[in-house]
Amino acid sequence: MLVTGATGALGGAIARELSSRGARLALHGRDAGRLDAIAEELGAEAAIAADLAASGEPERVVAAAADALGGLDAAVCAVGVVAFGPAQALDDATLATLMEVNLHVPARLTRALAGRMERGSVIVNISAIVAEMPTAGMAAYSASKAALTAFDRAAGRELRREGIRVVDVRPPHLDTGLEGRPISGEAPRLPQGQDPVGWARRIADAVDDPACTEVGSGA
Repeated sequence: MLVTGATGALGGAIARELSSRGARLALHGRDAGRLDAIAEELGAEAAIAADLAASGEPERVVAAAADALGGLDAAVCAVGVVAFGPAQALDDATLATLMEVNLHVPARLTRALAGRMERGSVIVNISAIVAEMPTAGMAAYSASKAALTAFDRAAGRELRREGIRVVDVRPPHLDTGLEGRPISGEAPRLPQGQDPVGWARRIADAVDDPACTEVGSGA
């Protein structure tokens, strides 16, 4: 199984939960040092450092993971960025980065994964609750996550014919520290974030459940 974003709080929790259930892992992260540390901790088959927004990198990461594991039957994409501020103040660079990382990266990973997976495989993409409940002060972030949810639902219908399941996960605000690392703006007052470990369990359950295609506030 491939987990992208494994050096983040949620991605790391997902990787640990899957490892505890016996999954053989190939892990991705941007920070090679942190990636090597979690790969060693979990006994991962591969640690693949990459900036997935760079041309050709999603395809390279998928190929390297498939080679290391002898094929891929599951993958979780846990990468993302956030930005805050009114839509009127949104600059072009922030909008482009939000769409690149939150939509284009998982879409390109999904495309690359689908080309290598057999029937019975699963692709999990992490969207957010703002896909269902767009939030003032987070218009562009909400739009990027809503676009990913739309992509997942449509791609899931297409890939179902090939026996590949796509799962769209829409967690609420989690205690991952992401709000403290925005690419633009400053976080408003937010409620206490939920425990990412609990959501990692829900995501691992979704991987194991052949009927699951959505995990969110109403799923």
